Amino acid sequence: MAGNSIGRIFRLSTFGESHGAALGGVIDGCPAGLELDLEAVQSELDRRKPGQSAIVTQRKEPDKVRFLSGIFEGRTTGTSIGFIIENTNQKSKDYTHIKDSYRPSHADYVYDQKYGFRDYRGGGRSSARETAVRVVAGAIAKQLLGTMHITAWVSAVGDLELKTTYEALDFSTIEANIVRCPDVEMAQKMEERIREVRKAGDTIGGVVSCVIKNVPVGLGEPVFDKLHASLGSAMLSINAVKGFEYGSGFAGSRMLGSAHNDAYHSDGSTKTNFSGGIQGGISNGMDIYFRVAFKPVATLIQEYETIDKNGNIIQMQGKGRHDPCVVPRAVPIVEAMAALCMMDFSLLARTNRL
Repeated sequence: MAGNSIGRIFRLSTFGESHGAALGGVIDGCPAGLELDLEAVQSELDRRKPGQSAIVTQRKEPDKVRFLSGIFEGRTTGTSIGFIIENTNQKSKDYTHIKDSYRPSHADYVYDQKYGFRDYRGGGRSSARETAVRVVAGAIAKQLLGTMHITAWVSAVGDLELKTTYEALDFSTIEANIVRCPDVEMAQKMEERIREVRKAGDTIGGVVSCVIKNVPVGLGEPVFDKLHASLGSAMLSINAVKGFEYGSGFAGSRMLGSAHNDAYHSDGSTKTNFSGGIQGGISNGMDIYFRVAFKPVATLIQEYETIDKNGNIIQMQGKGRHDPCVVPRAVPIVEAMAALCMMDFSLLARTNRL
């Protein structure tokens, strides 16, 4: 299987399946001498782990990361950082009913067609459980980024949308509710909606917004490796993601250039930020902000129509432990992927000029 790595200088390769012995990763390109806060790394994993609230999958995994290499006396050595996260609460019998059939809108069918064989337990390699590895690597990247700060939050669940601009939000309240929405009233509505959907055996999508502050000018390459293109690629690699927009996004297509152009202050900063902190594929020093759209989870705990391996139309009912809405647990994943991308470009920027 190709495509298990991301990054050119700060590079992460992942391995493992949802119901295998463990998930793991190898980070290459991490500079030596970084004093790692391992508790902070574990804290990021805890934000993503299953079973953390009543509105997420009830799979109970401790998700404790164990580092195998690349760290000595609490500091990075400059060599490959290897780590694993053991699986301890698999219930593979919950998936025997899909051994010879395919969940609609899931990776089941295409995996079988591509490889002629698939690990049906929890989705195998296609499971979103793989993202735990990304969160570990992203947590290390965050510590390397120093003053550059990345914050993500849930801004929509279904048609419930928080329309307040990010400048007006109190980010200190994001972790104060199980939805991770920085608005108490909207968070309550979102939680109630997710509970209703869960009770019906259905699922619902949503949006995670993110802002990156204290970004230096000059990150990104002007042709094929544009900063926003790499951020978009990173976000679209997350399970269930259906869309990415940065800055004014699709709304910018309805504006006139005279209104959309970001006029300059004398110091090079801009009076507005429709560009979303990126111009010509290169960061301009303003806040980078973007939105990531997640579809409803494909696995339904209700009866649905599908096909088996022989193409027969059959009736199926989902089983097992699944998220009715992924966005509360996706918040740290979005932050991690942003951190990996920004760290890679930060290291690459050191080669741009003397």
